[in-house]
Amino acid sequence: MSSLPDPSRLLRLDGEVAIVTGGARGIGAATAELMAAAGAIVVVADRDEAEAAALAATIAARGHAARAVAIDVTDEASVAAAFAAARERHGRLDVLVNNAGIALRRPTAELSRADWDKVVAVNLTGVFLCAQAAARIMIADARAGRIVNTASIMGLSGGGLYPNISYQATKGAVVNLTRALAVEWAGHGIRVNAVAPTWVRTELTKALFETPELLARMQAVSPLGRFPGPADVASAMLFLASGASSFVTGHVLAVDSGFLAQ
Repeated sequence: MSSLPDPSRLLRLDGEVAIVTGGARGIGAATAELMAAAGAIVVVADRDEAEAAALAATIAARGHAARAVAIDVTDEASVAAAFAAARERHGRLDVLVNNAGIALRRPTAELSRADWDKVVAVNLTGVFLCAQAAARIMIADARAGRIVNTASIMGLSGGGLYPNISYQATKGAVVNLTRALAVEWAGHGIRVNAVAPTWVRTELTKALFETPELLARMQAVSPLGRFPGPADVASAMLFLASGASSFVTGHVLAVDSGFLAQ
């Protein structure tokens, strides 16, 4: 019988380098903080460099390792520069949390092409560009890396409480992108998974939680009757980035209060 792993080490990322996109706030910020607490050297990557720097300073003040980098995930040159800078400074890349995302909730018949393109650029093209940049480093260094994408319950269902077609379509694409990359890169030892959160109280969902009638409907389709916070989603991110999930790849882990079980 093989020996059991040390449970105190399963979720550790000591000395590993993790890039978290959209890392300055919400789920990204919670993930950056948790991974730093687990021993990772965290690169907080965000369009808002000042906010990313403030979070990195907060993490460092707690005795953990973090730095900030500016990134526009829709711009290939910006992505390449940010990832190259991280590797040059730290000498390695072990984890990517592909978290940057936006939502523009519009009725489909009223959604402009410009708004559609904006959501696709961030939520899908940005995920592709960052995954590609990370994998190029991991493959070149022959390093068994981990990529965790932020999907959504809206990428695994039709939603229905309000129109949100560009978000639902891009998050559905992220689900299958995750599966396809997991298969393609498995031979390089790179695991690719995703987390699919339900509604989480962040700036992205503030308007939903502040609409009493809609909040009641959201609770009605959530068997637990309550919603996770950013830290709850970050815990799932850490699991998929750690040795605790060493044989998990191509999986989409729902953190959804039971929404998808119905």
